[in-house]
Amino acid sequence: MTQFLQSLADRCEKRARYNRIVSEIESMPLDVALDLDIYRGDAHRIARATVYGG
Repeated sequence: MTQFLQSLADRCEKRARYNRIVSEIESMPLDVALDLDIYRGDAHRIARATVYGG
């Protein structure tokens, strides 16, 4: 049971990080995004790669 709860907590933490990264990228001013060579439409792909790997 402890293993299950720890796994659930880890998944919730990762999902929260994913959502935070997507939100930050999507709300980033366009000039900053361009300076960082980030296309805001790729926010979900970038967040997935950052949090879950790959």
